[in-house]
Amino acid sequence: MTVTPQAARVTAQPVPAFRGRIGRDARSGHYAVPGRYRLYLSTASPDGLRIAVVHSLLGLDTVCPATFLPAVPDCPEDGHSALRPLYEASAHRYIGPAVAPVLSDDWSGRIVSTHAPDIMRDLARRFGTDGLSLYPCGAESEIEAVERMCAQSMDEAAQRAGSADGGQAERDAALGTLLETLGALERWLVGRTYVIRDEVTVADVELWVALVQLDTVHRNHLDAAAVQRIADHPVLWAYARRLAAHPAFGAHLDLDGIERRHHARCRGLEAAGAAVQILDWAAHSAH
Repeated sequence: MTVTPQAARVTAQPVPAFRGRIGRDARSGHYAVPGRYRLYLSTASPDGLRIAVVHSLLGLDTVCPATFLPAVPDCPEDGHSALRPLYEASAHRYIGPAVAPVLSDDWSGRIVSTHAPDIMRDLARRFGTDGLSLYPCGAESEIEAVERMCAQSMDEAAQRAGSADGGQAERDAALGTLLETLGALERWLVGRTYVIRDEVTVADVELWVALVQLDTVHRNHLDAAAVQRIADHPVLWAYARRLAAHPAFGAHLDLDGIERRHHARCRGLEAAGAAVQILDWAAHSAH
């Protein structure tokens, strides 16, 4: 599948404070030992939801326990007070926000990584079982293409389409990018169960979370006509509904938390008639 974004623009994101990796053996410092590491996640955030789904698909509840944080952070800049001791133990005189997600090392009491893509890859490659390959051999370029598409041509485009900044022409162009991408996905998924392989991969996690964000967050800043055009992709939304029924996906879908987090940090335009969600996520989600 090839999707060419129209004038795609990446939103500036803060550089992750910690980028440690879990290696293969003791020479790497952080190496795979069951029970050594812990995740701190808020599933109301896209990164937290992605990692939680990967964690459940791999069945790592006991191998790498997860602590779930409140949907709305209790400190400035999306920081969590519960994570402050880990940050302060991991960096001398750390003054930045104590944000999630976090992969920590219980042996040292310090943070390994706060970078979601690295965390997901290490969970899959260092702790994953032979029965499920979320990063199949030879699929890295396809997975990266889906990641870029979701970040730029869906999430970023939807943000610009509903932004209070910029003019109507810019918003219209962003909506066009989003609709073109959804149309390409609609055609691609005809006759397919998953995006790039015959079984679930991390590409499906990326796309599903992007669709969740589109319907639960970005939809609030688009008018009813735009939302109708977005909804007019039955194959794509049937795919989203099908994955929501999978326990590893739907069990982590905190609709109330997503809504509260969104309202706490919302900077977009007011909704203009798009109050009804495209999918009834609660009805289709597995719990």
